[in-house]
Amino acid sequence: MTSSATAEGTAAWAADRIALQDVMLRYAAGVDERDFEMYASCFDANVEVVGFGADTFQGRDAWVAYVKRALEQYGPTQHMLGPQLATVNGDRAHCRTDVQALHYLKDPAGQILVLWATYRSDMQRTANGWKIVRHELVARGTRQS
Repeated sequence: MTSSATAEGTAAWAADRIALQDVMLRYAAGVDERDFEMYASCFDANVEVVGFGADTFQGRDAWVAYVKRALEQYGPTQHMLGPQLATVNGDRAHCRTDVQALHYLKDPAGQILVLWATYRSDMQRTANGWKIVRHELVARGTRQS
């Protein structure tokens, strides 16, 4: 491989890593800003979502509808993401992103629920950028104060 091919490969790898991280940053911003169009843009139409309770969600529309309903019990939220560990294999990627999520409860007012967790997200490169095709929440712990 020539040095220019190596540089091109490194640039492509870096661009993919930034794009994958941006998907998760849009995910967090979409939830916290209640921008469900932005949030929905992170997912493939046929996404599978697990780990958010007992149900498995099939499809972006079903998942986003669930998130909208779930967020009704909260006032402001803030999802703080840790550095992402991503493995890219062509047009597919697996990403591990740690999250600490603060949820200000509406009832009882003033209470805060903190979630420590890891998102495990499989992504696919599409004509419209990287999309989450499978998303899993691995809860590490919660605290309410």
